[in-house]
Amino acid sequence: MVDLNKKYSLTDEELFAPVNKDDLASERITAPRYSYWKSVFRVFFRNKVNIAILGLLVFVVAFAYIYPMIVPYDPYANLMDPNSKHLSPAQAMSYFGANLKWILGAGASGEPTFDAIWNGSRISISLAFICAAINMTVGVIIGAVWGFSKKVDAIMTEVYNIIGNVPMILIISVMAMLFDRNFWTMVFALTIVGWLSIAYFIRTQVVIIRDREYNLASRCLGTSTMKIAMKNILPFMTSVIVTLLATEIPSYISYEVFLAYIGMGMSEMSLGRLIYAAESAMVTPGWEMEFWAPVAIASIITVVLYVVGQNLGDASDPRTHM
Repeated sequence: MVDLNKKYSLTDEELFAPVNKDDLASERITAPRYSYWKSVFRVFFRNKVNIAILGLLVFVVAFAYIYPMIVPYDPYANLMDPNSKHLSPAQAMSYFGANLKWILGAGASGEPTFDAIWNGSRISISLAFICAAINMTVGVIIGAVWGFSKKVDAIMTEVYNIIGNVPMILIISVMAMLFDRNFWTMVFALTIVGWLSIAYFIRTQVVIIRDREYNLASRCLGTSTMKIAMKNILPFMTSVIVTLLATEIPSYISYEVFLAYIGMGMSEMSLGRLIYAAESAMVTPGWEMEFWAPVAIASIITVVLYVVGQNLGDASDPRTHM
């Protein structure tokens, strides 16, 4: 028989002393604290490629906004100088002197192509961000209520069946023809019905999870439809919303470039308008940079926005946080 006093070097009083019972301590679970967004960014930045792509995106967006503030852009500053038009980068550097603004040559009005591209990028990126913010906000909120309320579902489904079958490009074109084709007209044209397809997509996702047990319990307790949609449903769809946003932002730049290319874009010199204005330069020897430079920047912006958004959407899935 083992002598516990000798084994543990304890007296009888210490060995058999009563222990206080703490009910709260017995029920406390010791587990690491979980932060959803901290886990999202941890998964996202774990991939070094994401860091490089995000860095490129930040540089492009920051340069598009900061450079035009530092270097004012005047497209007609050299209009009266016939020797300044359609210059290659080497010719522009030789004629105007070594300067960053002439690194891509000069355009049809003698304007620096480099300055024109970043001024146009600022306009196109601003358009994309504003349209995405409006359409995503309206579409997600209406889609959540649409999918949860059967009364709203009956009405909105008919609205979608009517408007959803009209090509989006046709609606945008009509809006552009009816009003003055400026920046805010384009925002209006891209958002007047742009939220509808987003709302329908969110509605479909909501229908899948609206009848789960916790939602039925909330309804039985008298919780309003709006509160259930905002508190019980949308938080579970974060990864879906982020992924949807990743496709929406580049699509508005594509819409703007396409409309401008067919002659129905904004009056401001956006990326699309620059591409449209330089269409003839595409096949003219020595002028190619005027066309391909804005095409390249527009492609880089859309691809980088899409890739960053898609990877962030993947990182937003809680199943990747293990």
